Formats: sequence, C-alpha cells, structure tokens
Amino acid sequence: MEQEHTRPLNRQDYKTLVLAALGGALEFYDFIIFVFFAAVIGELFFPADIPEWLRQLQTFAIFAAGYLARPLGGLIMAHFGDSKGRKKMFSLSILLMALPTLAMGLLPTYATLGIAAPILLLLLRVLQGAAIGGEVPGAWVFVAEHVPQKRVGFACGTLTAGLTFGILLGSLVATLINTSMTPQTIAETGWRIPFLLGGAFGLLAMYLRRWLHETPVFTQMQQRKALSDELPLKTVVAHHRQSVVVSMLLTWLLSACIVVVLLMAPALLQKLHGLPAALTLKANSLATVMLIFGCIISGALVDRIGAATTLIVGSLLLAVTSWTFFTVAAEYPAWLFSAYALAGLCVGVVGVVPFVMVSAFPPAVRFTGISFSYNLSYAIFGGLTPIMVTLMMKLTPMAPAYYVLGLAGVGVLVGLWLKRASAQRVLLQQVSAQ
Repeated sequence: MEQEHTRPLNRQDYKTLVLAALGGALEFYDFIIFVFFAAVIGELFFPADIPEWLRQLQTFAIFAAGYLARPLGGLIMAHFGDSKGRKKMFSLSILLMALPTLAMGLLPTYATLGIAAPILLLLLRVLQGAAIGGEVPGAWVFVAEHVPQKRVGFACGTLTAGLTFGILLGSLVATLINTSMTPQTIAETGWRIPFLLGGAFGLLAMYLRRWLHETPVFTQMQQRKALSDELPLKTVVAHHRQSVVVSMLLTWLLSACIVVVLLMAPALLQKLHGLPAALTLKANSLATVMLIFGCIISGALVDRIGAATTLIVGSLLLAVTSWTFFTVAAEYPAWLFSAYALAGLCVGVVGVVPFVMVSAFPPAVRFTGISFSYNLSYAIFGGLTPIMVTLMMKLTPMAPAYYVLGLAGVGVLVGLWLKRASAQRVLLQQVSAQ
C-alpha cells in the first residue's frame, strides 16, 4: 500500500489528468467567453431604444446570473457525486455546459424573438453556472482520488492550470475574431462563432471522458458500504465547519487574486495610468501564461515541502510581486511585461488551494464539502471583489495592491494554521503509537 501511495505517475494517471484538464479548460472557456462579447450581445438581445447604461447593466446581470447559480448547481451535483459516483457527475457537468453554449450560438436575437430572446439567454446562462459549479470541485476530487497520495498536489495544480488555460483560450479567440472581422460582420454572425466552437469542443470532451474510470476511492467506499448515511451537506455543516472556513478563505484568495491581477488590471492600467489597451492586453496574456506555470509549480512543491510551507512562501512572494507590479506599471511602463509576468507566476500560489480542500474533507463527503465551500465563497467574494476594489480606489489609486496584500496576509495566516494543525496530528499519532 505504501508503494501505491508513493509510486510515480503512470500512463493512466497522465491520461486522466489530460482529459480532466482539457474538459475543465473548455468548460471555463464556455463560461467566460460571454464577457468578451458582452457589448455586441447587449446590442443584439435588448431593445435599441433603451439607455446605454441600462443595456450594459442588463447584459452584465445575465453574466452575473451564472455566478449566482454556481452554489445551487454545485451542491446538487456534489450530492449525487458523493452518493452515486464521481464519474457520472463529471460527465454530466460538461454536457450541461456544452449544450447551453451551443444553444447560445444558435439563439435568435431580440429582432426575431422580442423579449423572449434575453429570457432564453438568461436561462442558458443559469445552466452554465450550474455546470461550472459542479465541474471545478468535481474535477479536483476526480484527479485527486485517481493519482497516488504523494502526487495529489501536482495533479490538483495541473488541473487548476488547465482551468486557467480556458481563460487564456477565450481571450485569444476573442482577440482573433476582433482583429480578423469588421464590427458589422461580428454583429451579424461573428459573435456566434466562439459559442458554437465552445459547444462543439465541449461535446467532444464529453465523448473523450467516456474512457475515464470511476475513482478507486469511490469504488472502495461502495464495496465497503462506507458512503454517507445521511445527507452529505448536513454532515459537512455539522461536523466539518473548520474545514469549510479554511476552504472559503482560500477560495477568497484564489478568486480575488485572479479577478484583481488578471481580469481587472488591464482596465485599471488603462484608466489610471493611460497605458494603451493593446499593450496592457498583451502583458495580461503573458501573465496568464505565467499563472499556468505557477499553478503547476506550486502543486509540485506541495508534494515535496507540504501545503503549509508552499502557501506561506507563495503568499509572501505574491505580496511582493503584486505590489511591485502595480507600482512599476504606474511609474516605469517599460518594466510592465516583466513585472506583470512575475505577478502572474506568483498568483500561481492558488495551485495549493485545491490540495488543501481535498485533504480537508473525508472521502464520503469530499465532493459536497469542496463544492459548498468553493462555490459559496466564489459567489460572495468573486462578485464583491470588483466593488470593494472600486470603492477603495476613491481613497487611494493603490487600492488593488492593498487588496492583494491583504489576501496574501490571509494566505500566510492559513498556512501557519495548517502548520500548527499538522504538528498536532503528528503529536497525536505519536501518543497513540505509545
């Protein structure tokens, strides 16, 4: 058994990782592609005579509906993932994402359907939110329960890198379409292409997932009849509140760092410091690539030096590089690319987060515990972060840097708590052995 825990990754492990990461990347692409075409969608799916601010508000409200649907969709899928099997929900989540995305690409606009067009768009967006709510926690659980115990950090970090690649893919596709087509062509047919591609690739990824196997951990629980006797969510809330708090804090770190450093930074640099949009977007693409590498590196470090040490060191580096980035970008634009690349690399500390969450909950309620903590925290902090940063900027233009500094502090504190908890477990094991 010890050899099984410490063995190197084999061909089947790599196959599982690749298929899981590919599916996750495509689901994230499907989920975020909406925001890249929000302007043209607003023009096509709402009346032409409404004020522009109202059109933008309604469009982004539909986008936000996907985030609000995440907790409920994730909990439902996690419940069945803990009771019926990881693989079934893992396949369902990608189908539930691919079909609405494909339907978005085929959906008639307001000129054809009237008020039914934005209503249908909203319903499809809610389905996307439910799907992504089950996909991310399910994917982390799936790969963690397939690989050897001493390789779980690398597996979770690699999968998180795959999810990040989905964001990069969406940005690249949007850039390609906007540079190769005229605004009129995009408004007529071009905006549909990313949705049709996402839906088609999602269905392909679902087909490829047919070759995946149920996780050994869940299979053993079935054979031993060790599945949760009561509602998994009830067990999580009643007996694992500490794990929920830690998971929610780390999800805040994960979501807010990505929102501030990757999603908000280009617009902030343009608005506050007058940097050209093309320059900031190119630097942003480089930072996203570095984040992908950062997730893999941090995951591998977890297996070697432990989650607590990796989280503490990574959070401290995040604080330094993020502060440097926001300072350098303002005063020395020539250093923008290198400073942004280092900040993106250190945001990769979020690759530690899934390992901690997977380890925090027992297998019988693992899917539900992660889904509840992750999706609830993401819905709250993922949505509130832009508002909080914007309000803070009324006090200081360095508000984004201060916000990331605060989160880095949260990461250090959680890392210290994990060190203490690990030391207590070792002490208890020694006492038991005596």
